[in-house]
Order: sequence, then structure tokens, then C-alpha cells
Amino acid sequence: MRVFQIEGDWGMDHLKLSTRPVPSAGPGQVVLKMKASSLNYRDLLVPLRGYGSHTGSLPLIPLSDGVGVVTEVGAGVTRVAVGDRVCPIFSQRWISGEPDLERLTQTLGGPVDGTMTEFMCLSEQGVSKVPAHLSDLEAATLPCAALTAWSALVTVLPTRPGDRVLVQGCGGVALFAVSFAKLLGAHVTVITSSAEREARVRALGADATINYRQTPEWAKATRDITGGRGYDLIVELGGEKTLPQSLRCVRPGGVLAMIGVLSGGAMSAALGLIVTRQVRMQGITVGNRDGFEAMLRAIDQHRLQPVVDRVFAFEELKAAMAHLQGGSQFGKVCIAH
Repeated sequence: MRVFQIEGDWGMDHLKLSTRPVPSAGPGQVVLKMKASSLNYRDLLVPLRGYGSHTGSLPLIPLSDGVGVVTEVGAGVTRVAVGDRVCPIFSQRWISGEPDLERLTQTLGGPVDGTMTEFMCLSEQGVSKVPAHLSDLEAATLPCAALTAWSALVTVLPTRPGDRVLVQGCGGVALFAVSFAKLLGAHVTVITSSAEREARVRALGADATINYRQTPEWAKATRDITGGRGYDLIVELGGEKTLPQSLRCVRPGGVLAMIGVLSGGAMSAALGLIVTRQVRMQGITVGNRDGFEAMLRAIDQHRLQPVVDRVFAFEELKAAMAHLQGGSQFGKVCIAH
């Protein structure tokens, strides 16, 4: 079978189209014929061994997100059957409960082989059935980006009707956060980079938008939007360059859901604003299978449609990664298998 794998040494030059034997299912395992994958920013770091020893060993098949059809089940399998369409979950051993080191580090696409393969063999505990109304490409977007947004808004930090939520950007996590926040009855502000993106995200339900290129001090612009009250929750995706402004527009007692570090990973912010205003900073690292399946039920109930930005062919993985690196996407970048 065809696979993309990092082989020989770390680095993008060592990410190559290769072959491996087709796997077979042992007891408690299932084999999936993969239909589609989607990219996350972590996939740009894995070939560079960006997670240190937790990145895994070589050869390594990248990408954590995808969808496939069950083609074989091993002895004792009861969760799924041949013909079911399922997503592998990101954290293969985080089924429920609080995170620990093992649950957070047994993740697809590094250190566990990921979805850029024609067939995958996984524990039945590591897959979940997906809603029938979603296409393969749409379903492939769910394991990381959607669950991260769901964890921030529902599992870890429950959002209430009437809450004010600020979302940074129009990538995968951001657009899922907009959809889930509106589903929960929140008022949503999105900061983005162009009038075109403002219009598109308003069409998806955003109540207010700010163009940060035209208004670099966007924290000031949020005062009119919130009536000076500030935001109950900020979906913090930028990191180093956005955090100082986020701290100026979160309400006293509000929460910053720390998800991304797209503008840098260092912290240079007025820490006094955290202490004196009792602001909570909560890291979000995707989530567990219980949360994933609760999210799937909500997506099914409300017929939510993930936003797919662009689709690449299997052999175009490097082009897809370059497109994601460019930062021009609106929604998710996907791979058709």
C-alpha cells in the first residue's frame, strides 16, 4: 500500500511517498481503508521533530486526522463492524477522564503512525463512527480541530447562552469555535485579516468582526462590541503577539483558552492583568474520546457542516503542507485518498 513517511532522518526533505505491507487485524483491532485526511499546524512541526522525543521514531507516517471505512475486524471487536465509516481519534489512549502523560503522548501522526496511508490498523477503542450527513472530506476535519474547539467551549470551559466569545482567525479550530459558540447561544466576535474573510465568517454566524490589519490595536475596538464589559472567553490561537491584547479585552474573571502559538511561543504579557483581574488561562490539548463522541452527536443533531478550504490529491501532501504554511486558508486543508 502507498504511504507517506518520514524516513532516514528528520526534515521535510525526508518526507517521501513510499510503500508498506497492508496490515491485518489482530484481536480487538480494526483495519480501515482510509478515504480522506486533513492537516493541522502540528503536522508542519512533526517532520522537523518539533515535539522532541514525543515526536516518535522513524520511519513515521504523518498526519493525525482522517476518516476511513472498516474493512476487517479482529476477534472480540464489538464497537464497530465492517462497512462502518469511522474517524481514528487523535489521542489513542485517552478515552475519558483527565489527561496524563500517556494519554497526551500516544497521538496519531507522531509518535503513533498517522493517516497518510491507504490502510490503518488500530484498536477498536481508538475509532468512532461519524455522522452520515458528512462527506469524507468533512468528516476528516473533526478529530483535532473540531474537538479542540469543542473542549474549549463545552468540556473544559462550559459556554452559556449570552456569553461573549472572541475567536482569533479563520482556520480550522477558529471556524469550529464560531459554529459551536453560536450553537450554545453565545455572541461571537472574530478578528481576521481582510474584508472578504469578515464577510465569510459573518455568513457562518459571527456577530461582529474586526480586521486586525486595519485595526492593529484590536483590543480597543472590542470595547464598543462588549459595552466595555469584556469577553467571557477568548479562543487564543495566536500566542505571543495576540496574548497581550487578549488580556486587555477579557473580562475580570474571564478565561483565555490557550490553544495555538501561531505568532510565536514566547510569553511577553502584563502578568498583573491576570492576577489583579482573576483571569484564568487554560491550556487546551484536543480532548478525549468521550468528548469527541459528544461532539459528534451535536454535529449530527444540528447537521453542522465543517468548512473545507482546499482539497489536494494523496501524492500532493507537500503542496498541501505548503498551502497550510502560507496561512491563507479559510477552514480546513484536506487530502483525498
